[in-house]
Amino acid sequence: MNQRRNASSKSQPTKPLITKNPDISKQKGYKSQKSNFFSSEKNIFTLCLAFRIANSLLIQTYFNPDEHWQALEVAHRIVFGYGHLTWEWRKGIRSYFHPLVFAVLYKVLALFGLDTPWFMAHAPRLLQALFSAVGDLYFYRLSNAIFGNFVAKWALFSQLANWFMFFCFNRTLSNSLETVLTLVGLYYWPCMRASPSKAPLVLRKWGLAIAALACAIRPTSAITWVYVGLLELAVTRDRLKFLILEVVPIGALVLGLSCLLDRLMYGSWVIVPLNFLKFNFLSSGGDYYGTHKWHWYFSQGFTVMLFTFLPFSIAGSIKSKCWKLSGLIAWVLIVYSIQGHKEFRFVLPMLPIALMFSGYSLSVMEKSDSDTRRKGSPNSHMKRPSKVGFAIFVLLATNIPMALYMSLVHQRGTEDVMIYLSKEAQNEKVKGILFLMPCHATPYYSTLHYDLPMRILDCSPSEEKGIPDESDHFMMDPVSFVSTLMTNGSLPSHVVLFDSEEKLLRDFLISHSFTEITRFFHAHFKVDRDLQASVVVYALAN
Repeated sequence: MNQRRNASSKSQPTKPLITKNPDISKQKGYKSQKSNFFSSEKNIFTLCLAFRIANSLLIQTYFNPDEHWQALEVAHRIVFGYGHLTWEWRKGIRSYFHPLVFAVLYKVLALFGLDTPWFMAHAPRLLQALFSAVGDLYFYRLSNAIFGNFVAKWALFSQLANWFMFFCFNRTLSNSLETVLTLVGLYYWPCMRASPSKAPLVLRKWGLAIAALACAIRPTSAITWVYVGLLELAVTRDRLKFLILEVVPIGALVLGLSCLLDRLMYGSWVIVPLNFLKFNFLSSGGDYYGTHKWHWYFSQGFTVMLFTFLPFSIAGSIKSKCWKLSGLIAWVLIVYSIQGHKEFRFVLPMLPIALMFSGYSLSVMEKSDSDTRRKGSPNSHMKRPSKVGFAIFVLLATNIPMALYMSLVHQRGTEDVMIYLSKEAQNEKVKGILFLMPCHATPYYSTLHYDLPMRILDCSPSEEKGIPDESDHFMMDPVSFVSTLMTNGSLPSHVVLFDSEEKLLRDFLISHSFTEITRFFHAHFKVDRDLQASVVVYALAN
């Protein structure tokens, strides 16, 4: 019986499953508008890949330190032998699985002599663009499997047009790859389909393997898969077989391989998920980096990510009556809300699901416009503006400027300065760099790609709460801190700092034979500190 279902599914790969949810494409009076373009998944993937490549090249700003320090910096150290490992790697709460993806890329670049400043700065995001395009394709497949092709096209539009997906999806964060794996994994889980009983059970094993892989990369991904697993347990007929013959062996295999990989890289046995759980949940170690109110994801975080798609997503969730997807979003947001430390990127995997509902809402609007034109006079569409046309205008007019500003303008100085220093280092004009700014504020060796002494201010969590770190000491009294630092050590050839601290340190630097050589625009408004309008570079006079 299973073989018969498998053969059927292979012969009709793009045919959506029968759904209990209202399928716009099957309602009375609607004629299928399935275009030749969307009839080919190859066309869809090509479109998404081209879009994500352009997307990756347009990202020239700094967002979150983990994009560089927990992925590229580690990969650079693996391949080239130098790079900074943050305190998380000393504590064993990070898996090497994700950095190794980019280590392979760096190795290929080195073999072909392409490890130039341009490729070192752009190649990782171009690789992520490939992963993101795969995520887009599976997002379309998942939407098609649940709601049909007509909704899937609008869902894909929502995904590509959303400002935060444009801004964040192509960054080399583990959350970005987690989001890709989430979209791929959800497609293979029968319980997430419109008709679980009609989905081949063999797909579930793929779903389990991908879910386990996502958890190996980011242990907090288990929050999503616990919900999906319990839902599958509720709808499957043979629960014991599901648990004993699928969940346990597949989960153990992926966890074992992950632990073996970390054993090879760390040099000793390290159970990363356990260490991660202890630090972030049992000891609330993540709170060291700041906390938010419990409602932050609902009142600010997730709503900002959705932006003007929010009302469409809410309307689509209500109209579609697909409560298991709505429940998944609510479950993940609630669980993450329990933690004190909150970030936008933590809930990135749920953003495409919410945008799928936006696609449903837009498809309903288009059908309404179609019905209005059909029932009215031949020229009625000239008298009344299209609802979906107006919605598209509003969405694009709000999301495109936001995406471009955040990707091209806001907080770009810290990226620009490292690209500049990389070129200067290649020309042997840099001998050593001191970064007088909050720790992890810039990329590091992975962008500089030159083995020379560099110094950042340390911000490793103290064993005792309430003790300021080195970065805090600097921010409290920059002049005194730098005076002590330079008295006890040799002077670097270059000093990098934000203009807010440069105003306080200018006289001190000039008195020590430093002169300003360039500055880069950084931001128009402050984020979590005082305004850091520009990044300034001082060089030691010869």
